[in-house]
Amino acid sequence: MKASNFKLPSTSKENFSLKDSIGKYVVLYFYPKDDTPGCTIETNDFNKLLSKFKKLDCEIYGISKDSMKSHEKFKNKYKIKFDLLADEELKVLKKYKVWGKKKFMGREFMGIIRTTYLIDKKGKILKVWDNVKVKDHANEVLETLQNIVKK
Repeated sequence: MKASNFKLPSTSKENFSLKDSIGKYVVLYFYPKDDTPGCTIETNDFNKLLSKFKKLDCEIYGISKDSMKSHEKFKNKYKIKFDLLADEELKVLKKYKVWGKKKFMGREFMGIIRTTYLIDKKGKILKVWDNVKVKDHANEVLETLQNIVKK
């Protein structure tokens, strides 16, 4: 399946458009909120492995509904070396079906379901991880990409 194109504001100060990444592998990881425990672990793990992803010609983008101001604060605090994208209007979150009903401590609410997409150089979705558990997730995505690139 082809990944839906989209345009979102990015911490690079430019709008990011998925179609501009054709020719590279792309990891899009959707996470609930900047600077919360799970999201910080996931983001820091991708950040630590960034050079290994780059060697495989792969870019990483984190997407949440947080504002650019929140993203910039988060990025600076943890010295994140890749761009974070802001989807305050939930357009991309809904397009990628990661906005949904969640349960936490007995209550239900709408929120971002932690999900990661691996997209190939032609814009095709190679793999989707739903309801991601953050521990070792970035490593698993890297191993999946390494196996794909080896073929």
